[in-house]
Amino acid sequence: MLNDVIMLSVLLPAYILLLDGVVGFFVCFSGVFAFFLTFFPPFCSQRVLEASIAENKASLKRTHPEVWSDSPNPYDRKRQDNCPVGLKNVGNTCWFSAVIQSLFNLLEFRRLVLNFNPPANAQDLPRNQKEHRNLPFMRELRYLFALLVGSKRKYVDPSRAVEILKDAFKSNDSQQQDVSEFTHKLLDWLEDAFQIKAEEESSCSFRDGEKPKNPMVELFYGRFLAVGVLEGKKFENTEMFGQYPLQVNGFKDLHECLEAAMIEGEIESLHSENSAKSGQEHWFTELPPVLTFELSRFEFNQALGRPEKIHNKLEFPPILYLDRYMHKNREITRIKRDEIKRLKEYLTVLQQRLERYLSYGSGPKRFPLVDVLQYALEFASSKPVSWRKGGSGESLSLCQLPDRRVCPVGSASSPSTSPVQRSVIHKPFTQSRIPPDLPMHPAPRHITEEELSVLEGCLHRWRTEVENDTRDLQESISRIHRTIELMYSDKTMVQVPYRLHAVLVHEGQANAGHYWAYIYDHHQNRWMKYNDISVTKSTWEELERDSFGGYRNASAYCLMYINDKEQYLIQEEFNKETGQMLVGMDTLPSDLRDYVKEDNKRFEKELEEWDAELAQKAQQEKLLSQIPRAPAPSPVMLTPNMQGIIMAIGKARNVYDRCGPEAGFFKAIKLEYTRLLKLAQEDPPPECDYRLRHAIVYFIQNQAPKKIIERTLLEQFGDHNLSFDESSIYSFFLQRWHQDYRHFRETTMFLMVGLEFFQKKSYMEALLYLIYAYQNNKELLSKGPYRGHDEELISHYRRECLLKLNEHAAALFESGDDQEVNNGLIIMNELIVPCLPLLLVDEMEEKDIVAVEDMRNRWCSYLGQEMEPNLQEKLTDFLPKLLDCSTEIKGFNDPPKLPSYSTHELCERYARIMLSLSRTPADGR
Repeated sequence: MLNDVIMLSVLLPAYILLLDGVVGFFVCFSGVFAFFLTFFPPFCSQRVLEASIAENKASLKRTHPEVWSDSPNPYDRKRQDNCPVGLKNVGNTCWFSAVIQSLFNLLEFRRLVLNFNPPANAQDLPRNQKEHRNLPFMRELRYLFALLVGSKRKYVDPSRAVEILKDAFKSNDSQQQDVSEFTHKLLDWLEDAFQIKAEEESSCSFRDGEKPKNPMVELFYGRFLAVGVLEGKKFENTEMFGQYPLQVNGFKDLHECLEAAMIEGEIESLHSENSAKSGQEHWFTELPPVLTFELSRFEFNQALGRPEKIHNKLEFPPILYLDRYMHKNREITRIKRDEIKRLKEYLTVLQQRLERYLSYGSGPKRFPLVDVLQYALEFASSKPVSWRKGGSGESLSLCQLPDRRVCPVGSASSPSTSPVQRSVIHKPFTQSRIPPDLPMHPAPRHITEEELSVLEGCLHRWRTEVENDTRDLQESISRIHRTIELMYSDKTMVQVPYRLHAVLVHEGQANAGHYWAYIYDHHQNRWMKYNDISVTKSTWEELERDSFGGYRNASAYCLMYINDKEQYLIQEEFNKETGQMLVGMDTLPSDLRDYVKEDNKRFEKELEEWDAELAQKAQQEKLLSQIPRAPAPSPVMLTPNMQGIIMAIGKARNVYDRCGPEAGFFKAIKLEYTRLLKLAQEDPPPECDYRLRHAIVYFIQNQAPKKIIERTLLEQFGDHNLSFDESSIYSFFLQRWHQDYRHFRETTMFLMVGLEFFQKKSYMEALLYLIYAYQNNKELLSKGPYRGHDEELISHYRRECLLKLNEHAAALFESGDDQEVNNGLIIMNELIVPCLPLLLVDEMEEKDIVAVEDMRNRWCSYLGQEMEPNLQEKLTDFLPKLLDCSTEIKGFNDPPKLPSYSTHELCERYARIMLSLSRTPADGR
């Protein structure tokens, strides 16, 4: 029967879009697999899954490191202290990481998986398809959980478990099922595996008639009572549920969603004997230890013919009290609901009354009544002042205006004027007529003192009455809101607390997106963010921002609460003999402990091989440094070092003449060192960087040992060309510092060439140079503040390149031309998407994170627009790659080629590019 229901769900892909159907569909399941639908809203298309599997299989055949390859340095993949272990994204599998980490951090669930032993009679030869499929998956899941417990790696690879899940969906024609069906299976398989074990243990216990208990059902499943009336007939049904779907649209918080889900139809009919109306209430009779809510954030757009995501804000609490939904409290809850209903009805009346005070008027424009009365009072109190009032010098006739030419000819008030002066009077002015009593501002024309006194008294009194009425209404509304909020706060209604354990977040739109999870660390009392290989500390504020909705495109789609009184769910294990708490490897069964130890040995071997390789390279370089080298050819022009040394020798000539060559030599060295020390203490503009001109300035600023500085200075004086020859100072003691200096020069060239391309608007060429400049510079700055260049400057131009390329690719996509569209997607897939992890790896760089979000939103904005089917298909294929980028840094195979510059050429070109940037400063620098 259960299999028939499963097949029915496969044949009805539109069921998720019909909420009423979903509720009835979910709660009728008795199989555990229905629970897992909560983790994944089924909106990913078949092509997404095909792309995921194709990408994963292709990765197995790769021989060179590509976009998501592991860092060649195993120390970059080493776990730090006891930081939680991440999961590698093996091809659009962020959903797998989010779910597995949420379940793994339920310690009771972890114990059940780790301590699972396959049935003895099924180990050698599986009896049926379920055993053939589920038991190998359980084995891989145990191995994966064991690695998450005791691995020395920063993250582990879940490919084996994922492949078993994916392979199970292959049909005879090798077509892949939809991702929504893919997610139904995980806990269904777990239930089957534990059921096989439970039945075997039950058969050995000789207890006839006792139904074996399945720990998956015990952990995730509860029961509710449906009480209702159907066509005038009352009914009561007890049903099992594994999760509870909640509609988001139209509600502001989780309690409002729950209230709406627990009451359907006309609930008044439940208390009426003769009503023919239909309706029902749901009351929890048994809550599971782990209670999961699915937030339905997807609805079907009939006009566009596709699902769309709801971004409305929905709040949920860290502690959720479920007493009001329990069957044992239904009488008191009904009373409180009736009271809340009455209060809300009264609240509506008060709000309507208040609205009449705040929006007064019969026309299209409305104003607060207190303001209307105030304006009327001001009008009544205004004194009329007109252009011509007459008498007592109060008149302000037109003839008294400064321009005397405006006065009519022959006016009594105008002085005598000559005929020439009169001739300039223009006729239009003489014919203008001003209204006799035009006021300077609005005021009553006719009002007696007695009338004004009465009117002012009335308006003052009415305004005071309106202010008091408004204040009373607002206070009454606030009191009712507070009463409603505290309706369920008495002790009898806070006895069933559930604590938020995990929030699974989806970022993106209805047909494409990325997943991660916020999981509460109950022992450290902090939130952690699990985003594939990245596991970082987080806060409730960050969780609110990303999970409540209304902020960018991210929102929660699954909430996992646990019974706060059932401490065994999160309690660490204790050694019964010693009474000590078991941690790490001690919590693993012996077979898994051996498995993790073997994996850790392999990783330690990687570290040893890496150390040995570095030591061998260092030894080879040491031997090479001892081989005599041919002298470098004489430079065509004077280098900065050569110029300085010649000047120092010239200034020391008098000492040479008086005290001999040895004294003159030391004087010249002292003079040159003093000059370079002074340069090192200056703060020149970027176009005149002394570190490029003089290696010793670089060494001084980075506090190189004194002997290295002395040795370098001596070698420069001793070189027969008086030039800086890198090959001549390749000794063991100087090797590290001069490697850093060459690294600095190389970084400078990457930066310089990248900026030159940027100024030419060749953003594709500029991007790769700036990426290498930023990565190399970051490594230099980690050793000291003067080792590299201004990090913010490189970051700005790298970010600008990506934004401009993204805009260009979007414009190509909008053109609709097949070739242009393909070119735009090539830019995105080969340049933008691989580089986004570089911007996301450092979460402190807010500008980079905002830029990534802007690029994503640019493409997500197309989802709500009508477009050709082929464009929609390409967009659906591309968006998951854009939204589901890993935070792992891209491994580049070959850096771009750099031109060969002498020190003099490099200094000149670098000075020019820095000078041009200083004339047009970058935003945010």
